[in-house]
Amino acid sequence: MRRADGQSTVEVIGLLPLLLAVGLGVFAFLSAGAAREAASGAAEAGAVALLQDRDARAAARGALPGWSRRRTRITVAGRRVEVAVTPSGPFGARLRATASADAGTSPSTSPLVTTSGGAR
Repeated sequence: MRRADGQSTVEVIGLLPLLLAVGLGVFAFLSAGAAREAASGAAEAGAVALLQDRDARAAARGALPGWSRRRTRITVAGRRVEVAVTPSGPFGARLRATASADAGTSPSTSPLVTTSGGAR
């Protein structure tokens, strides 16, 4: 019976790296999803601002949550707004989320939003 003392402790210590890896994966997945949502909303806000003859870059930046403002690249080319948000965490650069919105060719056209996530 003495040989079994500490067996469960050794098993738990052996599982810790696996639990850590799973936790990091879940964190990265949730962080990437939040970045995608932030980029999508900001791109749409920028396109709406273009339709209203306002500053698209300022509108897109204003639509971003506070955590993502320093990790964001906003590009306005013609009537198209593209927002790239890099999530926090160890895999942030590989999970950059990009979204673009097009204000159309005339002010009477509603914005079209397309999103894509992944490495850039």
